[in-house]
Amino acid sequence: AEAALKLHPLVKDRLDQIERIYIRTQESAVRIIAKEGPLKNPADRDHCIQYIVAVALLYGKIDEESYSDETASDPRIDELRAKTVVEEDPRYSRDYLDPEKRSVANAVKVVFKGGEETPWVEVEYPLGHPKRRGELAPVLREKARRNLSFSLPKAKVEALLELFDEPQLEEVPLEELVRLV
Repeated sequence: AEAALKLHPLVKDRLDQIERIYIRTQESAVRIIAKEGPLKNPADRDHCIQYIVAVALLYGKIDEESYSDETASDPRIDELRAKTVVEEDPRYSRDYLDPEKRSVANAVKVVFKGGEETPWVEVEYPLGHPKRRGELAPVLREKARRNLSFSLPKAKVEALLELFDEPQLEEVPLEELVRLV
């Protein structure tokens, strides 16, 4: 997903010229999340590497709406999925299983009609991996703000977010958290 998001600016105005999308990944991903055929629900979509890459290339974002029936009905997603080749990279498989690395590497490249292609974009440790936890905090904070705002007034959202900044969050009694909601 992250590699495809980085490619979005290079392909967004040339979507109709895409001939092939290549994804390099580890063996486990090839076996578990490289899926062909219909995707019947959000869980199917979330667990399909071709779907996620297609959505990222098309829209330049991935959020909860990306897995909705409405988004999935965009015929361009299945057109791009059909043009996608998922291949194992033996180094990625080794590094995925190596307890010292635990890499979750993936790379994406797009080839256009006529032979022009993007560079390979590789992400060895995606956002959320323990090696990148520091980068994740602001992203999670914004996601929490957005999702809490659907059902809570702004003051409560801010109070909850403030509480999450406390180093002793684990010690806050559940009753106090519930009262804030």
